[in-house]
Amino acid sequence: MEGKTRLIIITGMSGAGKSTAANYFEDKGFFCVDNLPLFLLPKIATLGSNGKGGYADTAVVVDIRERDLLKDLPSVLDEMKQNDIDYEILFLDADDNTIIRRYKETRRSHPLGKDYSLPDAIAKEREILADIKARADYVIDNSNMLTREFLQELDNIILKRQYTGLVINIISFGYKYGIPVESDLVFDVRFLPNPYYVPSLKHLTGKSQAVKNFIFRHDDTKIFLDKLTEMLLFLIPRYIKEGKQHLVIGIGCTGGRHRSVAIANEVAACLKKEGYSVVCRHRDVQGK
Repeated sequence: MEGKTRLIIITGMSGAGKSTAANYFEDKGFFCVDNLPLFLLPKIATLGSNGKGGYADTAVVVDIRERDLLKDLPSVLDEMKQNDIDYEILFLDADDNTIIRRYKETRRSHPLGKDYSLPDAIAKEREILADIKARADYVIDNSNMLTREFLQELDNIILKRQYTGLVINIISFGYKYGIPVESDLVFDVRFLPNPYYVPSLKHLTGKSQAVKNFIFRHDDTKIFLDKLTEMLLFLIPRYIKEGKQHLVIGIGCTGGRHRSVAIANEVAACLKKEGYSVVCRHRDVQGK
């Protein structure tokens, strides 16, 4: 879209960060409009493209508050295509538990809260937005992202970097505290030598260089990491091809402080080098 205005339609689940995204786009020089009535969408795209006001790019938030969203948006988008108006759809998502937690923290009401309980409102909104999500150019699930990681994903869109549509979450954990229920893939690294039994390493974590040196001096560790990385690099493109948007990889050791932390960090670094969006979290590194 070199030389042409960009129109990015920001939509998605309530509580999934649309306001944060709009503010970030505005900071990057986009002209931003929140909750624009759909019939004005082609008009604002035209205003942006002719340079009035000095804006080259536009970001528009359209969500469940615009009650005709599902009924009218497809026809509006089709009309824009017919008139050679380019647009991109960014759909922001988060899992139900994350959305519920965010609403409890902010003490705000869900847009559908007058008619439904919060869990039912979220389920209804997912149903309403399913077709729009299917049309999206970008889908970001920020359930387990830090704010800076979310903004990095937005930067990738703004700068037109390679976008795979898949966010990979790697979670190190301790089996004594249970396997993360959200895991798609789980790998047990309890067969590796345990730094816990080395007095000088016991109170450190897998983030420390001394612990990493201990773990990776063993051939089995290197072989395992190579084979695991090779398998993931085989699987991930196929998950993307199938439309998977969120992959959670659990890596566990006994207590979740040493081996799983070190391996999780190495796997995350390998996948990041391949250009994938990776979030690494150490659930049990501080114990319970």
